[in-house]
Amino acid sequence: MAAAAADAAFVCCTPGCGKPASMVCPKCKELNIHGSFFCNQTCFKGYWSEHKALHKRFKLLMADVAAKARKPLDAATLEATGDFAGDFTGYKFTSDLRPGKVTPQMRVPSLIPQPDYALTGEPLSEMLEQRTRKIAVNTPEQIEAMRRAGRVARAVMDEASAILRPGVTPDAVDRVVFAGCVSRGAYPSPLNYMGFPKSVCVSVNDVVCHGIPDSRPFENGDIVNLDVTVYIGGHHADMNETFIIGDVDEESRAIIRCSFDALKAAIDMCKPGVMYREIGDVIDAVVRPRGFSSVKRYCGHGVNRLFHCAPNVPHYRRNKTAGALKPGHTFTIEPMINGGTEACTEWPDDWTALTTDGKRSAQFEHTLLVTATGVEVLTAPGVDKPGAKAPTTIEWNEAFYTRPGTPAEEGAGAASGAGASDAGAPGAGAAAAAATAE
Repeated sequence: MAAAAADAAFVCCTPGCGKPASMVCPKCKELNIHGSFFCNQTCFKGYWSEHKALHKRFKLLMADVAAKARKPLDAATLEATGDFAGDFTGYKFTSDLRPGKVTPQMRVPSLIPQPDYALTGEPLSEMLEQRTRKIAVNTPEQIEAMRRAGRVARAVMDEASAILRPGVTPDAVDRVVFAGCVSRGAYPSPLNYMGFPKSVCVSVNDVVCHGIPDSRPFENGDIVNLDVTVYIGGHHADMNETFIIGDVDEESRAIIRCSFDALKAAIDMCKPGVMYREIGDVIDAVVRPRGFSSVKRYCGHGVNRLFHCAPNVPHYRRNKTAGALKPGHTFTIEPMINGGTEACTEWPDDWTALTTDGKRSAQFEHTLLVTATGVEVLTAPGVDKPGAKAPTTIEWNEAFYTRPGTPAEEGAGAASGAGASDAGAPGAGAAAAAATAE
């Protein structure tokens, strides 16, 4: 046990102690409960029988909040409580896609640690970091935190994507993501980031990225991208995947497969010493021969204790981004592939980016950790399973990304989402362990 820091900012939780404290309860750390500190092992063990009740109360509270949030709203409630996210009067749409109504923003319980922008919408820590553009090398402890965040992001993505089918709304998906995060003691990173009103981005058909979840039901033939990011243990993990809803045309399927293949090719070339600018060359070599285009306006990025940070990772050739991959870097690659021109426009909601020609767009994204020999894909399918390790690549499986083209039967579970999986979820029956230094 390390000695408490002399300038510790916390006070011991043991009643009547009052000493400065920097030792944290390991169970509180596992559950992501903030603020449970002790001055030494004697205080921790002496107060354990009373303190451990906090763990049970926390799990019950988060389960209750998640259960209420997970329940989808009916059409009448969506219509009555929602509003359009922008003024679309006179707006010239580029396709037949139209916005639905957006319900009020939900709030994560204050017991769950939250990023600095959660209340203000301003990521001040990111703004300060932008001055240096230095690429962070994660410590072993930070790497484990990133792996944990990746497991949670994967589990939340699987829950959210499980409900996709005609008749389900993006608003319902948002509720599943919110509930999946809260039930695990995580914060949904998009929520109030630069004012974004929801917990997940849901981008349909010709929406390139940053679609705001609304009341428009999914339809047979849609392609749907879900962009999930979670914040847990002081770190973010970011990922997105595009799903096929029922009877999707062959061109749309080809765009989806092209995006996946471009990401896989980029992942497979990553190892220490590779220049970040070279990633765009590899992506272009996959996309251009197939007659599609890679969006230049948005790029991959560093991700760690910050949602977005250095490096920038462009998805097109002849870019001038700086830096080389080093062990300990964590970043995303997320090629957005359009069926026509790479140019984008934006809805008046100031978020939803669309293709200018109305053609469809698809995207895949994973959070990567650079190792001594390559990378770990921290958000890959299966990483949330017990005992699983992050793979070094990804493999295409069309069935994994395909959802039914018919509505769920009334009363079926599809509309409300699957139950929470174990990834990152609170463990049971913890014995009193030694407090650890923060």
